[in-house]
Amino acid sequence: MARRHRLIRVSPSAVWDVLADGHRYADWVVGTSQSEPVRGTWPHRDAAIRFQVPLGPLRLVNETVVRHCEEGVTLELEAHAGVLGTARIAIELREWGEHCLVIVDEHPLRGAGGTLHNVGFDALIQLRHRTMLARLARLCEHPETDGPDESAARGTRGAPHLVAVDRDGSGAERPGHA
Repeated sequence: MARRHRLIRVSPSAVWDVLADGHRYADWVVGTSQSEPVRGTWPHRDAAIRFQVPLGPLRLVNETVVRHCEEGVTLELEAHAGVLGTARIAIELREWGEHCLVIVDEHPLRGAGGTLHNVGFDALIQLRHRTMLARLARLCEHPETDGPDESAARGTRGAPHLVAVDRDGSGAERPGHA
């Protein structure tokens, strides 16, 4: 069982706002792209998000389903990963002073992931969680630098936003190369 935590320097409600936005799932979940709610009202029980996993020229389409939700506190998901099976991912938010302690607990439930599960597999999940929690922290602590509107305008998620300033000194910004 892979369990990891991170202190995010915003309130639990600010972290929950990101988790509760089904369109932002791919912004913080490692290995996914282009998420969208497809069933129910995310993040309520039995709601689902469809996401893509890019593998070279291929794109696998998978789904994550909410199995338990205690608004602002706990979100438990079942992530479907095709032939690898499914995994339980529990995210707990704890008030920690004026900040939020986020605890992620993941383990395989069904399929090849459960059969192949071992200490080495847990180590890989730990690395994934470290990156995932860093992304979540960035989205929560610096929402102005990578919000959903900016990501959509760029056409990518998480890529650096480059701005060119006119040479005439007007300071007018336009997307482009710096």
